[in-house]
Amino acid sequence: MERREFLKSAAGAALITGLGSSANAFASGGEIPRRVLGRTGVPVSIVGVGGYHIGASSVPEEVGIRIIRTALDSGINFLDNCWDYNGGESERRMGKALRDGYRQKAFLMTKIDGRTAVAAQKQLDESLSRLQTDHIDLIQIHEVIRMEDPERVFAAGGALETLEKARKAGKVRFIGFTGHKSPAMHLHMIDTASQHHYTFDTVQMPVNVMDAQFNSFANQVIPVASKLGMGILGMKGLGGGIFLQSKTVKPVECLHYSISQKVHCQITGCDSMQILNQALDLARNFRPMDEAAMKALRARASSEAVTGELEKYKNTQNFDGTGRNPQWLG
Repeated sequence: MERREFLKSAAGAALITGLGSSANAFASGGEIPRRVLGRTGVPVSIVGVGGYHIGASSVPEEVGIRIIRTALDSGINFLDNCWDYNGGESERRMGKALRDGYRQKAFLMTKIDGRTAVAAQKQLDESLSRLQTDHIDLIQIHEVIRMEDPERVFAAGGALETLEKARKAGKVRFIGFTGHKSPAMHLHMIDTASQHHYTFDTVQMPVNVMDAQFNSFANQVIPVASKLGMGILGMKGLGGGIFLQSKTVKPVECLHYSISQKVHCQITGCDSMQILNQALDLARNFRPMDEAAMKALRARASSEAVTGELEKYKNTQNFDGTGRNPQWLG
């Protein structure tokens, strides 16, 4: 219900990049607006296509491939994926979609779970093979959801050794990290990097109306990451659809709110051509949600948001792939 109902109600609605004074710049000529992804210097579309949905068993392979190719033909250039999505099927399908010249149209991101250099190398090699490419534009360390994750990544023999070697070899252009559990864990990752005289190129986190009022990534992490010039990637605009159960917010408002924050790209999943086409219409005609409207929306959602109950990715293990599969960490 959440995705289809959202896009039906959102057709023709507006999106915004929400980045300082340039937030008032609008799309023209039906083009998908782009923002420079922080310190990478690369312009990316304000909406990115998630990789999880295209590899789901409920989505035929040919549909998943068509979704990716149509998105790229239409001006979306940011593609999201992960080594562990659907047992690798999401990367395999995306690799097929990127044949025949489509790879050149994409800013390709995928993620790995390995915390050790050995595990990271194995997963990176598998991702490159599945994606049928000789390089990944952005590799991200997935699910930083334990306070000890940063120390493991930066330790001797840790994942960062593999990723930096891959960068020097031309297999990776940029390096970032993701997580959904706690802003404190993101800040610890950034601080640990700083202690090692290192700055990640990007960071990915939940950005949505519920997050704003409980243990907020947007309030706590974005300002710190922005000062370092990191690219900001948003996710979980609908909280996996759970937010709609509250009956306090509408689907269109959720995405509108998320894109209106200080993100360079908001990643969304598409499991059909109908959903993709409606998302494209949104991006081509984006408009900012103003401060008054955002404040009113937060107030309306406040009774549900303040407890964090609906943000299951923060307070349960339902979204923790590496929690259920600790062997992926190495």
